[in-house]
Amino acid sequence: MPRFEPFQALRYRRNIELHDVCSPPYDVLSDADRLALATRHEDNIVHIDMPVSAAGNAYEHAASILNQWISDGVLVRDETPSFTLYRMRFTDSTGKPRNVVGVIGALEVVDEGAGGVLPHERTTPKAKTDRLELTRATDANLSPVWGLSLAEGLSALLTEPAELLGEITDDLGVVHSVERVTDTNRITQISAAITAHPVVIADGHHRYAISRTYRDETRERTNSKSTGAELTLTYINELIDEQLSVAAIHRLYEGITYKQLAAALSPFFTINDADSVGPTTLSQMNERGSLCLVAKTGRTHWLTPIAERFTGVRNLDSAYLEHALSSVQHEVRYQHGVTEVQHELQTSDATAAILIRPVSVAEIQRTANEGLLMPPKSTFFSPKLRTGFVLREMKTR
Repeated sequence: MPRFEPFQALRYRRNIELHDVCSPPYDVLSDADRLALATRHEDNIVHIDMPVSAAGNAYEHAASILNQWISDGVLVRDETPSFTLYRMRFTDSTGKPRNVVGVIGALEVVDEGAGGVLPHERTTPKAKTDRLELTRATDANLSPVWGLSLAEGLSALLTEPAELLGEITDDLGVVHSVERVTDTNRITQISAAITAHPVVIADGHHRYAISRTYRDETRERTNSKSTGAELTLTYINELIDEQLSVAAIHRLYEGITYKQLAAALSPFFTINDADSVGPTTLSQMNERGSLCLVAKTGRTHWLTPIAERFTGVRNLDSAYLEHALSSVQHEVRYQHGVTEVQHELQTSDATAAILIRPVSVAEIQRTANEGLLMPPKSTFFSPKLRTGFVLREMKTR
C-alpha cells in the first residue's frame, strides 16, 4: 500500500487574505478567469500555477516568482512536518447540507499497474507538457491530486478540529477551510489508516501521471530514490456517501446529426418526447431511470435503456452510451452542468447533447474493490478544491 506522509508545507503568511490569493484549479479556469484572479492580487497563486511571461520562458518565470515569494516571506514554510485538514461546507444539488473533510499530505508515487493507487476511470488523451514543464521548473507540487480512501473510519479521525489557518467562501457559496495538524500521535494515526488501504484517484489522473514521469526523471538525474519526487501532494477523504458529492459529466456530440444520433440510439433505448430542459429535468431523469437527449433546437427526448440490449454492460449511463454508439462515427465532448451544456449547444458546433445521471458512490466503491475502470469522464466530484492553501516543495534544501 502507498505511503502517506506529512511534510513541511508552504503556506501564505497569516496576514494575507486567502480569498485574494487562492483560486479554483487551473483546469477549470478560462483565460478571462485567470486574468481576473491575477488582477485581484499580485500574489495570487495563478501567477505561478498558470504562468505567463511577455519575454522568456513562462515556467522559469513561475519558478522565479515562487522563489521570490519564499524569500520575501509571502510564502512561509511550516517549522515541522504537518498534515492539513481541508473542510468544505455547502448545500448539494438536492438541497442537502453537506460538511465534508479530507486531509492533505504527500502520497507515494507508484508505478502504473503496481496497485495501491488506482484509477477509477479511463482517461482521455490530454497534453501533459504544460504541467510537466511547470513541475520541472518549480520542483514543487502546486495543486493536489484528489484521492479516495477505502480506510473505514478515516472521517472519524479527521473530525476533531486542529489549528485553524483560514477559510474562504467561493462564488457558489461553498465554505473552504484549512487546519494544520502537528500532533505526532494524530499524524501517525491518520498516516497508518490511509497507508493500510488502496487509494482511488477521483480527480487529477493526469497530475498523478505527471508525478510519475517527474519521479522517474528525478531518479535518473540524482541516482536516488529518496527525493521529494517519490511522493506527490494529495487530498484524501473517505469513500463513503457522506463524504462525497458526485455530479454527472454530460455529453455533447459533433460530426453526427441529431437524426442520425437518435437513429443510432433507438435499438438500445426507448425514445419518448420530453418537456424542454428545466430545473426538474435531472430529478425526473432519476425518477424515470432515463437519460435525456437534447437537440440544438431545444427538442428533447427521454432515453430509457432497454435492459436486454445492455447485457454484460456496466450499469452506468456513460457505459450505455459508449456501447450504443461504438459502431457509429461521431465526436464527443464532455461538459458538467445543465446550464453550461445548453450554452454549448447554442454557441458551438455540437448538434446534440445527452444529459446523464450521476454515478452512485456504491458503484465507485465497486470499481475500486474490483479493480474496474469506468468510461472517460463518468464522474464529476464537487466542490472543486482550491489551489493555494498548501504548496509542497520537492527539492532538497
